Amino acid sequence: MRLAKSFARLGSETAFEVLARAKQLEAEGREIVHLEIGEPDFDTPQHVIDAACEALNSGWTHYGPSAGDPELRAVVAEHINKSRGTNYSAENVVIVPGAKPIIYWGITALVDPGDEVIYPNPGFPIYESMINFVGGKPVPIPLLEKLDFRLDVEQLIDLVNDKTRMIILNSPQNPTGGVLTRDDLEAIAKVAIENDIMVMSDEPYEQILYEGEHHSIAAVDGMADRTIILDCFSKSFAMTGWRLGYGVCHPELAAAIAKFETNCNSCTTSFVQRAGITALQGPMDETRKMVETFRERRDVIVDGLNAIPGITCLRPKGAFYAFPNITGTGYDCRELAKKCLEEAGVACLAGTAFGQYGEGYLRFSYANSVENIQKALERISDMLS
Repeated sequence: MRLAKSFARLGSETAFEVLARAKQLEAEGREIVHLEIGEPDFDTPQHVIDAACEALNSGWTHYGPSAGDPELRAVVAEHINKSRGTNYSAENVVIVPGAKPIIYWGITALVDPGDEVIYPNPGFPIYESMINFVGGKPVPIPLLEKLDFRLDVEQLIDLVNDKTRMIILNSPQNPTGGVLTRDDLEAIAKVAIENDIMVMSDEPYEQILYEGEHHSIAAVDGMADRTIILDCFSKSFAMTGWRLGYGVCHPELAAAIAKFETNCNSCTTSFVQRAGITALQGPMDETRKMVETFRERRDVIVDGLNAIPGITCLRPKGAFYAFPNITGTGYDCRELAKKCLEEAGVACLAGTAFGQYGEGYLRFSYANSVENIQKALERISDMLS
């Protein structure tokens, strides 16, 4: 089979590869503690499930508009304005299956071959994959532990040139749990405005924050039309398998993304969109409980990692990932991640699964029970002792 040359530029997510190996070990009789996949281990709230069932029984089983259900678009705009302090309307919103289509189609719509895109590293691997796929030039900006895994704005300024087309932000951040401050965003906005650069702001962990409040660069003066907010229902509402997300951006760009939707998917599943309306308008009790549970788990895993000789770990401010520094163990991150899985029965990810600047780190998803997290910590400690 001869594949197109562009396919060779397409990357992947190591998390799914590690999951496959972990499942194989389980099939062989091994007990594995899963700390590799970034997926809430909670069920979707019952009232959201009930809304989907009601929509199915009421005939929401047909094609809908490519840009999304008009009512959901309006509800998303209202939600974004309330949570981010913006002033968007339904015409700024496009509904898609999950958040990844906004990454892909947003980059495809704006980045020509040879254009440069600055993206966080370590960061979500699909950023680099999509930049490469469209023929752009990925320009990583390191997220440094000494800055609480926030980017250095002075370094950002040094990376910008006349080929820079886009800056990608992610806060709260995967894999580090770092959070950008309002001052950070205002400084980044100044760079974007002065150099006519678009910003893609990836915000699916907006509600999973343990201190302070979430800030979006879209709320900074002059940035509303220069920003693509991408968000989804996967994390905050434990709806990963529902595949429901959205982009909020300039109406012309929203229409362009809807055109991609027409060409690729026709539309996002109708009854799922009706459930999305209920999720955003309904009670948030289950989300708040989930965040408090994550907070407890965060403290358990961070304290436990810091108690293991050779490992140090910052306390993440958001998301549900610990990103410990493992340089004191003497192993490189890929070697230690493999050792954790094969010898200790703990599935985690090497920091380099998120880019070159992830060397020296592992990522643990604490979307698992306290009991299992403690079991994983004991196994890793015993393995390294």
